[in-house]
Amino acid sequence: MSTDDTPQKDPVPGPVPDPAPGPAPGPAPGPAPEQTGRQRLAAGLWPPRFSRAQLIVALLLFVLGLGLAIQVRSNSDSSAPLRGARQEDLVRILDELDGRTKRLEDEKQKLDDQRKELQSSSNQAEEARKQTLERERQLGILAGTVAAQGPGITLKITDAKGQVRSDQLLDTLQELRAAGAEAIQINGVRVVAGSYFSDEGGGVAIDGKKITQPYEFKVIGKPQDLEPALNIPGGVVQTMEKEQATVAVTRSAKIVVDALRAAKQPDYARSSSP
Repeated sequence: MSTDDTPQKDPVPGPVPDPAPGPAPGPAPGPAPEQTGRQRLAAGLWPPRFSRAQLIVALLLFVLGLGLAIQVRSNSDSSAPLRGARQEDLVRILDELDGRTKRLEDEKQKLDDQRKELQSSSNQAEEARKQTLERERQLGILAGTVAAQGPGITLKITDAKGQVRSDQLLDTLQELRAAGAEAIQINGVRVVAGSYFSDEGGGVAIDGKKITQPYEFKVIGKPQDLEPALNIPGGVVQTMEKEQATVAVTRSAKIVVDALRAAKQPDYARSSSP
C-alpha cells in the first residue's frame, strides 16, 4: 500500500458576509418638560385620593349642613303667619310683647322690693305677716276662692249655628292668659289653672258644668293688652268669625269676677315646713 506524500493545501477562505442591518439608533432622550403650576394642581386633585379621616369629616359636615338647613326652614315656616300681616297688626303684636315684658319686669321689681323690706324692716315679723296676708289674697284670686274686681274687658261670643266648640273656647282662654288676664269667669263659672273644657249635649261644659251660648267672658286685666290680643291676625276674633259667630269686646274700668270655687284640700300633700 503506497502513501501519497503530496502535501495538502489549505482551502482558500471565501468572502465574509456583511452583518444584517439593525435599527438605526434614535436620538438620546432629553429631560422631561417642566409642568406648569396649573398642571401640577390638576394632577394633585385628580384622581381624588381620600383618607378615611377625610371621609368621616366630610360626612359630619354634610350632616351639620343638613341640620342647619332644616332649622332655617323651620324658623321660616314658624314666621309664615306674620308675613301677610298688615303693618298696624305687626305694631300691635310688638306692643303686646313689650307689655308682657314690662309686666314681668314689674313683678320682678315687686319681689325685689319685698325682699328689701324684709331685710330692712325694724319689725320683720309684722312685715312678714302683712306680706303673707297679701300673698294669701293673691293666691285666693288665682285659685278662685276669693272674689276680685278691677279693669278689664267683657268678651261675648254669640254662636247662632252652634259651630263653636270647647277647644276654641279653650284657645280663647289661653290667649287671654297670655295677654295678662288675672281673673276670668265664663257664664258664671270661675276659671282657674286646673279648669277643663269639654263638648256636651250641643253645648260646652267647664269643669263638668254645662254652659250655653252666648258665651260671656268677664276678664280682669289691662284692657290695652287684652283687646289687641284677641284681634291679631289669625286670633280669636278671626277664628270665631270663620265659624259664623259674632264676637263683641267691650272695655271697662271695673269688672267684677264674683263666681267662687270651693277650696280643695289635698289628699296626700302636706306642708314640709316645721
